[in-house]
Amino acid sequence: MARTTLRRVAVIGGMRIPFCRSYGAYAELTNLEMLTTALNGLVERYHLEGVHIDEVTGGAVVTHAKDWNLAREAVIGTKLAPSTPGITLMQACGTSLQAALGIGAKIAVGQLECGIACGSDSVSDSSIVFRRKFSQRLIKLSRARSLKDKLSVFKGFSPVELAPEPPSVAEPRTGLAMGQHCELMAQEWQIAREDQDKLAFNSHKNTAAAYDEGFLDDLLVPCAGVFRDNNLRADIDLESMAELKPAFERSKRGTLTAANSTPLTDGASAVLLGSEEWAEARGLPVLAYLRDAQTSAIDYVAGEGLLMAPTVAVSKMLERAELKLQDFDFYEIHEAFAAQVLCTLKAWESRDYCQRVLGRSEPLGVIDREKLNVKGSSIAFGHPFAATGARIVASLAKQLASKTKTKGLISVCTAGGMGVAAILESAGNKSMHVKAGSTDLKTQSSDSSQLADIKDGDGSK
Repeated sequence: MARTTLRRVAVIGGMRIPFCRSYGAYAELTNLEMLTTALNGLVERYHLEGVHIDEVTGGAVVTHAKDWNLAREAVIGTKLAPSTPGITLMQACGTSLQAALGIGAKIAVGQLECGIACGSDSVSDSSIVFRRKFSQRLIKLSRARSLKDKLSVFKGFSPVELAPEPPSVAEPRTGLAMGQHCELMAQEWQIAREDQDKLAFNSHKNTAAAYDEGFLDDLLVPCAGVFRDNNLRADIDLESMAELKPAFERSKRGTLTAANSTPLTDGASAVLLGSEEWAEARGLPVLAYLRDAQTSAIDYVAGEGLLMAPTVAVSKMLERAELKLQDFDFYEIHEAFAAQVLCTLKAWESRDYCQRVLGRSEPLGVIDREKLNVKGSSIAFGHPFAATGARIVASLAKQLASKTKTKGLISVCTAGGMGVAAILESAGNKSMHVKAGSTDLKTQSSDSSQLADIKDGDGSK
């Protein structure tokens, strides 16, 4: 019988390995090894050994050709049932959040009972390839039959062709790095260097406080002898930050530095989602519900700010959900750069931008900065591209777990001029207040008419 109502999508919990600066602690690890470690951490935390999960979806941004089946290979390396399918996808920095949205939509309509969204990235293990001309020679060589044919492949060969093609973080359509694009945004929106440094300073301080209070204790699984994120600078100070030179714009106009931008980072994360019925049957706690989501894109090639698409995604999502920007107790805005966060906030406050770009008669308005990234964010944690979304979902769900009638907003910018947004809602007193894996359930009835609404909008692939 066809389902006529949507089910609520439960966020049960997440796990990740500590994030580390690239070319350091994880230099010898692959995406597959890191992702497998994160997934096995989740398996152990929620007693999923030998359990069939309906779908594991995730991927990486910096990949090798051999990793085309990354999610499935990672599943095979875990203690999950081998019948668990793995689906690999990639949406730049929004990868694991987009994976969660896809799984959530399938849970909402009854196609899945449970799923894991995940992501991994290793800049340290970047793929180095030959230039296209030499690669084509090698392909022809593999198809050549005779010695004469093989020798002819190298006619006109130049040693220059052997120079490797280094990995690039530049946008293919513009040739500019993300930091260069963000510098242009900072200049357009007149974002001061001091404001960027202060936001980055708060990111480190909030992250350090989260560690000190034990908030991260059950969200991390050790990897390669590392027990905590190694980018965190608990002793950071604004005076030292102010002395750094601009990283992307060398002139006096430059405002983005190594301190107010995310570093290149290696790491992996995973988050477990399910229906309420599946969670209850396994005695698992519901930390929060995935209520709504949106993916959007802007025309950055024509001059719109590369990282401004989340402003559109959030606006569309709020309009559909009939919510105001101020209706949230937590805001998780991914800190690709401090300037990006500040541009986003300034755009939502701008009447002209909201009318011209978002099609609104009034600006979305101001948020309470005390509710922004209260447990730290990407500048302090680091940003392994595909892993960040799952990190944020798990962290926000835990923040919401002890609250009632509380909502959190997620906003993630991505390469390619896209943005992914989501709303998480507190399970409140309807959650199952039990330890993971416990069979002693203490639940209260839930109203099945208030179901999650998972939808993708423009720009989604």
